[in-house]
Amino acid sequence: MFTFEGTKLQAMSFLEQLGISSHNHGLSTGQHWLGSTGESITSFSPVDGKPIASVFTADKDAYEAVIAKAEEAFLTWRTWPAPKRGEVVRQLSNKLREYKEPLGKLVSWEMGKSLQEGLGEVQEMIDICDFAVGLSRQLYGLTMHSERPGHRMYEQWHPLGIVGIISAFNFPVAVWSWNTALAWVCGDVCIWKPSEKAPLCGIACQKITAEVFRDCEVPEGVSNLVIGGRELGEWLSHDHRIPLVSATGSTRMGKAVGAAVGGRLGRSLLELGGNNAIIISQHADLDISVIGCVFGAVGTAGQRCTSTRRLIIHASVFDQFRDKLVKAYRQLKIGDPLQAGVHVGPLIDQDAVAAYLRAVEQCKKEGGRFVVEPGVLTGEQFSSGCYVKPCIAEVEPGFGIVHQETFAPILYIMKYDTIEEAIAIQNGVPQGLSSAIMTLNLRESELFLSQRGSDCGIANVNIGTSGAEIGGAFGGEKETGGGRESGSDAWKAYMRRQTNTINYTTTLPLAQGIKFDL
Repeated sequence: MFTFEGTKLQAMSFLEQLGISSHNHGLSTGQHWLGSTGESITSFSPVDGKPIASVFTADKDAYEAVIAKAEEAFLTWRTWPAPKRGEVVRQLSNKLREYKEPLGKLVSWEMGKSLQEGLGEVQEMIDICDFAVGLSRQLYGLTMHSERPGHRMYEQWHPLGIVGIISAFNFPVAVWSWNTALAWVCGDVCIWKPSEKAPLCGIACQKITAEVFRDCEVPEGVSNLVIGGRELGEWLSHDHRIPLVSATGSTRMGKAVGAAVGGRLGRSLLELGGNNAIIISQHADLDISVIGCVFGAVGTAGQRCTSTRRLIIHASVFDQFRDKLVKAYRQLKIGDPLQAGVHVGPLIDQDAVAAYLRAVEQCKKEGGRFVVEPGVLTGEQFSSGCYVKPCIAEVEPGFGIVHQETFAPILYIMKYDTIEEAIAIQNGVPQGLSSAIMTLNLRESELFLSQRGSDCGIANVNIGTSGAEIGGAFGGEKETGGGRESGSDAWKAYMRRQTNTINYTTTLPLAQGIKFDL
């Protein structure tokens, strides 16, 4: 089965080094891997369409065993001082540095993104671990003045318990680390359900983590892995023993998770779809704008939640900028993402290709005109059938397809006349994740960032919509779900706030001046 050459062979060697074979158990409580009577799923590489390995999914009994071990581990893990938990995460960061190249190659091989993006995703893991190490000494609360004399009032933060993590295929390792690195230093334990389209990346991360946790004598059950499909996600969402479920994926999936978790009054952290736009002002530097737009549109073959889907271009520079885009698209190299110099790899599977084709047909029916033609690539180099052409269509802002998110490299371009009109078009879709404006005009940029500007969780000036840094909170509004992960104060989602008041006097005054004498 494993006959790949070059970087694929190196990725295979990495799997073997971690003890991952052609058939694997997809459930782990840390160093121990559990048996299951669940079905077997096979991971196929979209690069060449060939099978990589098979994984047994979780059945209900195995799931219950993982939950029990996680509950037990939490009772001990929460008592570790936060800086000591941070030291464990620091050592994981060092281990990820050691494994950066082979893990990055595995991400590219199993998911299909370019090697540079695969390596960049592992770097995100390293960065968030470093961030979490510092955070472990900054889980601060506030001290407030009490209206009652001789009283001290303050707030503190405690861990929640079990954090369920449901991640998507397009970032098969980074999003997990955004959640776990913070949750662990906060004192939580985690149960991760990776995408069934990229299960080997999940197993690899669990194996790497187990190495570190074993050496640090971390309790079994702090890091848990369960692999399965929709039913497993429903178990996690409905389970009252899991106070927080963090889910990344489609808006449809997020609505189901949010309803299930909300129905039991649990917490959900939702990172859902995006339909991201860049406004190209007549005052823009068009040359740097092209770079930001093209990477945003074709990076990861358009399979990022922050991918650029729409360009809103001022009428006075529309033709000029469109021609620059077309020229840039002609220079794109499509092919094996593990090869140097390739800009665009495959879509994740045939279902994604079908969605791409449906969107293309709908765009044409609504009157869209393709200035860079779409299509599915054929030939030996594209034997998996998952390679498509990045395309550009001139459209009107009101087209129905423009309001939908298609996880594929389809870019819609449209005109505007005033900056107010451009912002209205930008905001006029159900999603609200990432946005950008390209302009050298201070008034335009400030308007775009003001309360009258972008309604997205991320708003950039003179950079694209994708490529967020871990230092800032990541997430969006409206149908993007409202969740925030990664930097800033996103750690608060993984903890519960407690307000404390201490009376150190010999009397018992009541708040609001209430008298209650006996």
